[in-house]
Amino acid sequence: MSPNPYAWINESLTTIHRADWYRSVQTIHGRPGAMVIVDGREVINFASNDYLGLAGDDRLIEAGVAATKQFGTGSTGSRLLSGHRELHRELEQAIAQFKQTEDALVFSSGYLANLGAITALVGKRDLILSDEYNHSSLKNGAILSGATVIEYPHCDVTALKNLLNQRQNYRRCLIITDSVFSMDGDLCPLPTLLNLAEEFSCMLLVDEAHATGVMGKTGAGCVEHFGCSGKQLIQVGTLSKALGSLGGYVAGSATLIDFLRNRAPSWIYTTALSPADTAAALAAIKIVQQEPQRRNQLWANVDELKKLLQLPKLKLVQQESPILCFQLPSAAAALEAGKQLKASGIFAPAIRPPTVPTSRIRISVMATHESIHLQKLVKALSSIYIYSD
Repeated sequence: MSPNPYAWINESLTTIHRADWYRSVQTIHGRPGAMVIVDGREVINFASNDYLGLAGDDRLIEAGVAATKQFGTGSTGSRLLSGHRELHRELEQAIAQFKQTEDALVFSSGYLANLGAITALVGKRDLILSDEYNHSSLKNGAILSGATVIEYPHCDVTALKNLLNQRQNYRRCLIITDSVFSMDGDLCPLPTLLNLAEEFSCMLLVDEAHATGVMGKTGAGCVEHFGCSGKQLIQVGTLSKALGSLGGYVAGSATLIDFLRNRAPSWIYTTALSPADTAAALAAIKIVQQEPQRRNQLWANVDELKKLLQLPKLKLVQQESPILCFQLPSAAAALEAGKQLKASGIFAPAIRPPTVPTSRIRISVMATHESIHLQKLVKALSSIYIYSD
């Protein structure tokens, strides 16, 4: 009798458990917000990407309900077949205006936006240079493209420039990077990357997932933050973080977007974004543009937390975005820290390999956090292992 071809799965799970890498869901009850219910008790939420607190906003909910009543629960097909609604085009135009680009294309998730854009832009005769800390969607998009993929050390522009000297051996070259790195919170050196892309005739794709709504004078992202609006590059992002909905987008030149409509497989062969999600995202963009005080409050909270965290021995990774990380020596230590934080009323689960190279506690600040929330976080951090040697 031949061996069970599925036996390896149990063995793999055993290895995952042994390494303290095992994951399971934690149910959130009720609407998202600065305070949430987990395991039957109210905790302060520092694990959310809902930076502006819009996911539970009545205006987004009402927009989603109205769109559902008018257009139904699902789009029923891909955009090129039966799935396109005028609402989709309104959202794309709003994104393009927000991002100061000629056009935009909405995908059903940010992950699909990266997969679709990268696989459409490069192929087997091409080169991709990718920051080693890039999000999974960027890395997998690169692999699926069939291009030669070389990772450069995190934000190391000198190493990147050395690799770019190989550019002449390939038909096309694409540099890909997050703008705000989701598990470290630091920013890519965008102006230098743009200069290198121009010098070596490369395309540059920047994932603004954690920057949209947060960075820049109007919240348009790191491209705006660095004064690079209007420059030739490809902007990818998500509608599911600061914009409080679901979906992804690519923004850029009209020619780029027209090309992607014809060549991006994850757009062509995927059911269009639901009417509710589309309408909610459209409402969110309007709020971001009309209510800068939300973003101002977010940054006021970040500044306040930084001051409170000026404590000895607290290993804060960086301070450039609303994402703050605390390194820990092992996955087991991170799990224990997350457990102790939860017991103290703080929801900030451990982040462990393979998601990140080193285990940590990741803190996400929201505009809807209050001073008392930040004070309780610091008090909890100061009393657990994360604060010790």
